Amino acid sequence: MNRPPVLARAAGAIALATVTALGGVVAPPTVSAATVESPYVNPAEGLRNVLWVGNNWEGTADAVHPDGDFHRIARINIIPDRNERLVEIHRDPARLALYYGIRQMVGEGHDQYVDDMYSTKDGRNLIVSRPSFADVVSIDIVTGEIAWRFPVQGFRSDHMAVSPDGSQVAVSASTAKLVHVLDTATGREIGTFPSGDNAHENTYIKGGTQIVNESIGNVWTPLDQPWADVTKGERVLQFVDAETLQVIKRVDLRARLAEAGRPELSIGVRPMTFSPDYRFMYFQVSFFHGFIEYDIDADEITRIVDLPITPAGDVPREAHLLDSGHHGISMNPQGTKICVAGTMSDYATVVDRDTMQHGPLVSTGLKSYWVTTDLTGEHCFVSWAKSDKVSVLSFETGEEVAQIPVGYHPQRMRIGVAPQDWSGNPVPLPAPGSPLPVFS
Repeated sequence: MNRPPVLARAAGAIALATVTALGGVVAPPTVSAATVESPYVNPAEGLRNVLWVGNNWEGTADAVHPDGDFHRIARINIIPDRNERLVEIHRDPARLALYYGIRQMVGEGHDQYVDDMYSTKDGRNLIVSRPSFADVVSIDIVTGEIAWRFPVQGFRSDHMAVSPDGSQVAVSASTAKLVHVLDTATGREIGTFPSGDNAHENTYIKGGTQIVNESIGNVWTPLDQPWADVTKGERVLQFVDAETLQVIKRVDLRARLAEAGRPELSIGVRPMTFSPDYRFMYFQVSFFHGFIEYDIDADEITRIVDLPITPAGDVPREAHLLDSGHHGISMNPQGTKICVAGTMSDYATVVDRDTMQHGPLVSTGLKSYWVTTDLTGEHCFVSWAKSDKVSVLSFETGEEVAQIPVGYHPQRMRIGVAPQDWSGNPVPLPAPGSPLPVFS
């Protein structure tokens, strides 16, 4: 484990949700600390907020206006060096085998070009993890050129998180069972910390002093029944000191689920979100159509929320997409509503945090895959991976208020910034398909 330098940190299918009440306490609404700490609140002069949408199978990212008419500002090429990377891969037999294995088992027969992305605080660059190329790149938003590139350990990069001050990005190296922490300006590695099998999501909390990390295990295996749980490998939910990169606490989730009366649920943690005071964590787990409320301070599961399963989602475990039941959750900045992607059931819905009752099931696309929230708490955004669009849901009513056409197979979305007068860059968009490399 590497040690970084000391950093300054800023301070029925339509039925109501069935809640297993376990003594949960909901804190009074307040402005989310996560929103206050965001590098993108009150952007500097000459910048504007945008919603970045990663089109994973296309190798592009869309910049979308996050309010008003939600129009697309520009689409940029995330893989301008595709041929160079493919040449490298095809010259290394081990990498080539893993490259095609990941394409088939994780990418559903497609290359994964854009997993996660964050803009730099100054709006000059977009930092992107590219699973098929096992790297992280920083792309100059205006010129389209790659400013720096960092190859991760192992054969696949995955979810990322940016620190509140915008100086660091944490990226999961999923096959290497670790997380790299990089300097956003240079791509220099600051340090690493261990994770479990298939290191997955990361989130900076508490002013950037801690990183919450989880791993989801071997989601591509066909052995999905509970009796074969051991084949899923090591799955962790852990809290890491962001300065020393030492693991502070690993949650014994299997024990916590048993205490909550739900030992049958998976311990593979999926997307997560936090209450404004970081007292409670809300997360999804593999195969489960709902989410869990966890009291961080008490180390206790306080509520488990079962959400509807539609006919589309009423399928065997083996038919779940990479073990996901639901994959996407985000709380509004006020801490009163939770927006959820019901992935396998092809819906999105807004849940009241106090009562845990859900609103309308918005089913206007296929495979709702990610959720993110605007900075005001007015809207949440839901990507539909198999419909190539993003829905805008009202937190107040739970209804869809707009649809945004985007690129091929949108997944991750992040609020960020871009230059005020920017409308694209000169780099041509990638040709469709999965070409073979051209050797020079």
